[in-house]
Amino acid sequence: MASNSKFLLLLIISIFLVSLSQVSSSSSSEAGIEAQAHQPQVVKGPNRRFLGFVDCGSLCAVRCGKHSRPNVCTRACGTCCQRCNCVPPGTHGNREQCGSCYTDMLTHGNRPKCP
Repeated sequence: MASNSKFLLLLIISIFLVSLSQVSSSSSSEAGIEAQAHQPQVVKGPNRRFLGFVDCGSLCAVRCGKHSRPNVCTRACGTCCQRCNCVPPGTHGNREQCGSCYTDMLTHGNRPKCP
């Protein structure tokens, strides 16, 4: 009888330890997933608006590269990029790809702010 109760106690303790190790490993994997979610993603293409991190400087330099007033364009583009996390592809047009944030922003003179 004593050996059966010792075996049962050992079995219960081992099940408890296994379940405890599974809980700790799942919480550490969740922490790893959360750490990966905060890392910036770099994706090239038209879907830039879906990223958490956008390199505004280089994207605005391309966008304003052929503008007649590149410094003014780059400054406005940088403001729009920081607020909307998006820069449309190309040097002109395609503003609708960044959504309403980019297209609806106006200057004090009620003209479109974002190039």
